[in-house]
Amino acid sequence: MTTRYQDRKFIVSDPEKCSGCRLCEYACSMANEKTFNPDKSRIRVITTGPLTNMAVSCRKCEDPVCVASCPKNALSQEENTGIIRVNEHSCTGCGWCIGACPFGAINLHHIKKIAYTCNNCTDIDIHADSKQKNEPQCIQWCPKNALQFITSETLAQKTRQKIVTQLFETRENNNSNKEKNQNS
Repeated sequence: MTTRYQDRKFIVSDPEKCSGCRLCEYACSMANEKTFNPDKSRIRVITTGPLTNMAVSCRKCEDPVCVASCPKNALSQEENTGIIRVNEHSCTGCGWCIGACPFGAINLHHIKKIAYTCNNCTDIDIHADSKQKNEPQCIQWCPKNALQFITSETLAQKTRQKIVTQLFETRENNNSNKEKNQNS
């Protein structure tokens, strides 16, 4: 049975919780490359403002432009998980996929000179001792719980809930301000 696009899990970051500590990068590089080197991580922390950070990872797109842009057909997408796989023998490190990715989620391996991106930690056998089975290491090591492993449907639902909550808070604040002005 094929997994629907909206049921594929990917990593999302909450910029309101992310402290920019980069532990996710270190956990990823250790799990996948056996070294504490954020340059070899499949997740990247970016600063979007003076006090705002967020982690960026592959979103498992429905029609990934990174795959379509590869002139050597070195990238493919797993149908069920959405994970982008790179054929190391075909990839020339040209970077077309890196430029095509709208999320900046593909990187060039500094030593191998090939493209790589998040594999949801499926290529490593670490889940047996994990506190949360089947969750990528970056999520498990995030001290602020800023990362979640969710589907696009769940993300959309959380976004809707957040917007409705903000609307009610704005309305309550406006009503409170009107009452204060009338009593003055």
